[in-house]
Amino acid sequence: MTLRTASGTSASGASPTARRAVAVNRDRAVRIRRRLRAADLMVMLCWVSVALSVSLWLVYGGTAQVTDLASALTAGGIVSGLVGTDLILVMLVLAARLPVIDRVVGQDAAMALHRRLGKPALYLILVHGVLLTVGYALTDGSSIVAETISLFSGPDMALAYLGLALLIAVVVTSLVAVRRRFSYEAWHLVHLLSYAAVLVALPHQLSVGGVLADGTVQRVYWIGLYVLAFGSIALFRFILPTLASLRHGIRVAGIEPVAPGVVSLHLKGRQLDRLRVAGGQYAVWRFWTGSTWWHAHPISFSAVPTATSARITVRELGAGSAALGRVRVGTRVWFEGPYGVFTDAHRVAPKMAVVAAGIGITPIRSLLEHAALQPGEATVLLRATDPSQAYLWNEVAALPSMNGNAVYTMLGARPHGLATWMSGEAIARGVTIASAFPELLSSDLYVCGPQAWADLVVRDARAHGLPDAQIHIERFDW
Repeated sequence: MTLRTASGTSASGASPTARRAVAVNRDRAVRIRRRLRAADLMVMLCWVSVALSVSLWLVYGGTAQVTDLASALTAGGIVSGLVGTDLILVMLVLAARLPVIDRVVGQDAAMALHRRLGKPALYLILVHGVLLTVGYALTDGSSIVAETISLFSGPDMALAYLGLALLIAVVVTSLVAVRRRFSYEAWHLVHLLSYAAVLVALPHQLSVGGVLADGTVQRVYWIGLYVLAFGSIALFRFILPTLASLRHGIRVAGIEPVAPGVVSLHLKGRQLDRLRVAGGQYAVWRFWTGSTWWHAHPISFSAVPTATSARITVRELGAGSAALGRVRVGTRVWFEGPYGVFTDAHRVAPKMAVVAAGIGITPIRSLLEHAALQPGEATVLLRATDPSQAYLWNEVAALPSMNGNAVYTMLGARPHGLATWMSGEAIARGVTIASAFPELLSSDLYVCGPQAWADLVVRDARAHGLPDAQIHIERFDW
């Protein structure tokens, strides 16, 4: 590992005043408390929605109808269906990219919760179907097969079964082992079926069994929840991004090769500074060419936008990203965003430690450009297997914010069979995360790179005693 200290004021130069340090720490403490309160409120609202879905059913005489085994099974099926549907609508809200959710917890955390809710929601819907079928069969004195055929013959129930089939397809394709066999574009297309899965089940929910009878608060609640979920999707995923794209008029201004398989796309537009992009954030980009218009790409800003220009840097990781390097100058670009909390504004500690590998340098580069750093405040470690992967390293060292701050580089392959994020040469010399970052415990750690590699960095940081509140990670998985 070699040390490259950025040019400019030395680390032994002037330090921030005690008054400024106190003010900065106070502001950070206030921001942390606000975000924690907002995050707790969001979690509480999710649980409240689930509780309301069951409570309203109870208020309108749900348990009064339980008189025997058949009615008990039917009631259990209704409750599981209500809770499962509520969780699915919560999942849609989490996927709608609401600005308030992104500012508080970030889209990574929101989508992680979205994925965790998928299996429980599916299981509840399956239990809903099984219990209702068995309960109805006992009530009618028929077999389960005959009852299933009878239910399927109704138009609303046929739609409900279709919705269940679509939901199963979405959850199965979201499993890690299955998802890796799909391209991002194919997976995303299948995942859009979740909207259809929920919508086609709506008539069944509002009509069959009279659970949500006309004129009840229960019916109003569910319609309102559907409007919130699909209204959020329509507004924040389609309407507002379309208006913003038209207003800013972004086009490709140039394509700059960075390394084999890596290009920077220079973009031009109007009033791009009004997007208020923070260093470290990303947007979802759609390039209007014949081969790229039908899918969007989440890509980080590799430089903080000016009033008329922006830049993203892309590595060829598949057919979709490879096509971006061949778009023509002048191509119209639409976007959603900016998104992400991988920013200086979410720091909680006085120091900053940064580790980047490969194309993970892109959000790191804009993060460091935007950060208000004092000399000696940041330590940056840039990691690559060989010099061909040293994307934008020279730019990082030349940033004004790096004046008086240390930039380290670590080249070399990881030892075969050893779960480590460091090179074999660094390990042989006894380098550890603690020796690379002597002030780690008083630092915010920013990590960006391949997921498995980044997880190892985080593992070592946690083992050294760094709390999760001081760990920030940007993931490129989907």
